[in-house]
Amino acid sequence: MIESMKKIYVMLLLGSVFLLTACDMLDIKPTGKVIPTTLAEYRALMASAYKYVPDTRGVVSFRSDEMFVKDDSWELDRYGKIERWDDFSAPGQTVAFEWKNFYSTIFNANYTIEHQHDITEGSEEEVNQLIGECYLLRAYMHFLLVNLYGQPYTRPGALDTKAVPLKLDSDINELLKRSTVAQIYESVIADIDEAEKLINKESWEENFKYRFTTLSVLSMRSRVLLYMGQWKEAYDAAEVVLAQKNTLEDFNAESYKLPNHYQSVENITALERGMNSNYNQAGVASEVLLSSYAEGDLRRDAYFKEPDKNGYRFSQKGGKDEFRCSFRVGEMYLNAAEAAAQSDKLPQARTRLLELMQKRYTPEVYATKATEVNAMNKEALIQEILNERTRELAFEGHRWFDLRRTTRPRIEKVLKGETYILEQDDARYTLQIPRDAVAANPELAN
Repeated sequence: MIESMKKIYVMLLLGSVFLLTACDMLDIKPTGKVIPTTLAEYRALMASAYKYVPDTRGVVSFRSDEMFVKDDSWELDRYGKIERWDDFSAPGQTVAFEWKNFYSTIFNANYTIEHQHDITEGSEEEVNQLIGECYLLRAYMHFLLVNLYGQPYTRPGALDTKAVPLKLDSDINELLKRSTVAQIYESVIADIDEAEKLINKESWEENFKYRFTTLSVLSMRSRVLLYMGQWKEAYDAAEVVLAQKNTLEDFNAESYKLPNHYQSVENITALERGMNSNYNQAGVASEVLLSSYAEGDLRRDAYFKEPDKNGYRFSQKGGKDEFRCSFRVGEMYLNAAEAAAQSDKLPQARTRLLELMQKRYTPEVYATKATEVNAMNKEALIQEILNERTRELAFEGHRWFDLRRTTRPRIEKVLKGETYILEQDDARYTLQIPRDAVAANPELAN
């Protein structure tokens, strides 16, 4: 077993490559060592883990109401079945969700955690930082998996339902069984707690902005607690982030960066590509999404390209490696606003919502919006916050997850003249575990 592990890690270490070649955001090179022993070698190993974090939040957005593939696009072979919620017919050329990469990333994190006391040539602070990142990366992968393949946490009866395997060690011979939604979330929270004890870097130089920081921990805690409906705790976590980092891109200014750009003042962790180049060129903004932007909402022209000859509008927030963002300040404003409103803290909710809106609307329209928001009751305010999430976080991989955790509404799409319907609370709001994974491990079918 030990020897097989060594062989695996020779391959992994030697396979460490640049994460963001376009931006030169990773400058660790393979060391040539056979087995990782030093901090630098384990860093190279974890660089491989970061590199293979799946872009699944982007591709799953095709299932939502924010985009579609145009009828005459050759990309229909790749994404057509996904956007039609067709999970049961033969996959054909359909893009697969990256099940293996999730668990490969978890495996690397687990191995590094298990060998933390063997790491040489690094200070205690540096080793703690690395191990803390491993805990948070493991937590994030399990969190994404349970929100793809498990029932939404707040759905009645969901906690005892089976979701995905919980993998907390590097044993590659173990045949895994599915854990419950409750067990996955318990592990995610426990890993976040461990990460918070160990991560000590408040920021990274530009080349390493994909790595987790102290604010990454708090940002992830806020998102996880929001998905759990733990409103007070989600609000508190978001507010701790905003006490340290609260600058928003001002769309009324002469120049600004799109907020999911890795160099944006809003970016907290520049890891995932919400929309890689393939998704970006295939995904057309839906009329549902476009019509949600009122006159005077500066994001409509900032976020979307000019209409093409057929009137289609594509996103400007993806397609290049520089658009990498897992957590950002704008999301924290929205997390704080929603959690505050759900906790009956309506003044605090209005404050956080309006602070964001002031940077996204023309002054004249903002003044009108402020009057409207200040007059809203709890239910109307929550709906406005959710609508603002749709507009603000468009094409960043949030929409499908927001639909799942809230009302799981009925969605109707007309594609190539045919109507496709996802009914409210449809079973297809939860993905099926891939067939090849089940074939390799029949326990996953139970």
